[in-house]
Amino acid sequence: MDRERKIATYERVQQEIEATLEGETDLLAAMATVVCLLHHAFDTYFWTGFYRRVGPERLLIGPYQGTLGCLHITFDRGVCGACARDRQTVIVPDVHQFPGHIACDPNSKSEIVVPVFDRAGQLIAVFDVDSDQYNSFDEVDQRYLEQIMALLTRFDPAPIIWTPTAH
Repeated sequence: MDRERKIATYERVQQEIEATLEGETDLLAAMATVVCLLHHAFDTYFWTGFYRRVGPERLLIGPYQGTLGCLHITFDRGVCGACARDRQTVIVPDVHQFPGHIACDPNSKSEIVVPVFDRAGQLIAVFDVDSDQYNSFDEVDQRYLEQIMALLTRFDPAPIIWTPTAH
């Protein structure tokens, strides 16, 4: 997909997400909506989903579309773990070159993972997209996915999401 078409697709799907989430109060429903609309908007999206933070350094699979995903990921493993640990977007042009990559599906070739924060700035999830093509993601994907994930900051974390306690 060329750059202009990718931007136009993100612009359209972001408007769809904003319109669909208007008035919604449930984070899990919002996550499922985001996954569905993004997954079906791009041919390069092979696996699309959230890994929710359920412990100090543990992620649990959340709403997703695509093939079977890994159920649990710790912050010290894979691209999702690196994103959660470093709290920043990770773009991997070739997952086979990423140290510690978790091969949930052997057809995955490139990946982008974006952190998701609550309104207090706490990490509540990561948003993961895998492609079955190399070099599928770039700064356009990063910019729009970060904007879309920022829409989720208005939701209160679902009760199943771990929240840190004060020490």
